[in-house]
Amino acid sequence: MTLLIAALGVLGVASSGPLIAGTLGATSVTALAIAFWRNAIGAVVMAGPVIIREPKAFGKITRREFGWSTVAAVALAFHFACFITALQLTSVAAATALVCLQSGWIAVFQLFRGTRHRWPVLVGLGIAFGGVLAITGFDMGSSPEALLGDLLALAGGALAGLYTLAGGKARQSMGTGTYTTLCYGMCAAIVAVLALFSAQPLTGFDAGGWLGIIAITVCAQLVGHTAFNHLLATMSPLLVSMIILLEIPGAALLAAVFLNETLPAGTYAGLALILVGLAVVVAGQRRGRPEPDQRLAELGTD
Repeated sequence: MTLLIAALGVLGVASSGPLIAGTLGATSVTALAIAFWRNAIGAVVMAGPVIIREPKAFGKITRREFGWSTVAAVALAFHFACFITALQLTSVAAATALVCLQSGWIAVFQLFRGTRHRWPVLVGLGIAFGGVLAITGFDMGSSPEALLGDLLALAGGALAGLYTLAGGKARQSMGTGTYTTLCYGMCAAIVAVLALFSAQPLTGFDAGGWLGIIAITVCAQLVGHTAFNHLLATMSPLLVSMIILLEIPGAALLAAVFLNETLPAGTYAGLALILVGLAVVVAGQRRGRPEPDQRLAELGTD
């Protein structure tokens, strides 16, 4: 049963990139509409159990908790804006791998905060950075559009790292349901404002567009992330984080099968380097037990 849940989790998060790219390419759905509805629906789903179990939970949120949740929501909103836009410009495989550098960015942010990592973490960061250079180098030669998509995906990964660190601060005293409801709800509101200023509609799509939005929300948000949350109760965080890294080859495989996406050999080498590098980073951080922030990082955002 555990293996089945793990497989569903990997399939759920790996399907995020291909589903988003397919929906954007085949329907009139906009990037910010996907980000808005994914978070809005997620907030409603998470709010239900909280309201039933503890109706006054949201009234007990402190100023500190609200502040960190707001930082996390802003970072998450711009993360989705960067990542989903990147999927329109570069390959699904490249965008997914670059945005999955979240764990690497967290390690970098921790370095600036004074955390001393063990040498395997630094080696892993170097390997992953080599993968970034391989992917962006090949995309630089193919088209400026693809390179821009790579850079947006990189920014999305950094924002995901910031989202995780801020969420870790908020979660020190907040329940999971309360935090995710507040964060997802504020994120949806921020995305709605971004959509207003960029003139991207949030409604008015055909049936195929709404089906794509629902599929993305259910597969990536509800099935994928819920599966990994469940596994954390029965598996070590290190093992769960390693399983989540299968999102990188999983997304590349799904994009190749369903979107007929083909990549240069050098790009596949870059994907492999990022995968290996992140595995070394995660393993090194768990052995070094740097900070509780990393436990949240293992769940990712996509």
